[in-house]
Amino acid sequence: MTGTPGGPGVPTVIGVDAGSADLRGADHLAQDLVARLGLPDATVACTHPVRSGERPHIALSLALPDADTAASAWHRLVALLADDERPPSGAALGALRHGPAPYADGAALAAAEQQTREQGRAVVYPGVQRLVGTVPLSFLLQNTAIDRVTVIGAPSGPGGGPEPDTSVTTRDHVRPLWQDGQLVLPLVPAAGGVLAPFEVPDPTPCCADHG
Repeated sequence: MTGTPGGPGVPTVIGVDAGSADLRGADHLAQDLVARLGLPDATVACTHPVRSGERPHIALSLALPDADTAASAWHRLVALLADDERPPSGAALGALRHGPAPYADGAALAAAEQQTREQGRAVVYPGVQRLVGTVPLSFLLQNTAIDRVTVIGAPSGPGGGPEPDTSVTTRDHVRPLWQDGQLVLPLVPAAGGVLAPFEVPDPTPCCADHG
């Protein structure tokens, strides 16, 4: 490890790479880390494909609300990853690195992608726990960190989106994506005139080709 978090302009996104082979495993790890590290409700945890190293896999990023929170979480994370019974893992926060270089590099990539809010698939984010069952679109947008939705195959632009009272069947699995600084949820039409997230629950562990 080098450097010390603190001071103006310090990154607040921690990257973690445990070599997760699929999205389901990465999602579980993200949720577990948020709980075990006691991270605040404002945390945004994302998955990121890593195509370098011995094999493609999935890394994580944890966006914290401020530098002090990130620094505290970093120290708890390093202590957790140092457990001899855990598989090899890497972490990154700004110039700080922990763990074997290939994993630390994957962690740094994930952190950088969420830092710019251009890439990343959000697993944990403010309000996600409220997205169960079927909810109105207006509820989804007003009570979570999701900024907007897109409906695949539907017209885009002013007046082209779904009505606020449109029902969204969440399937208890809602994974928005960072795009141009916003969390955007892709939706598709579903039976009964409702909408549903494009990503289905527990996808086949096919790849790190989906970020």
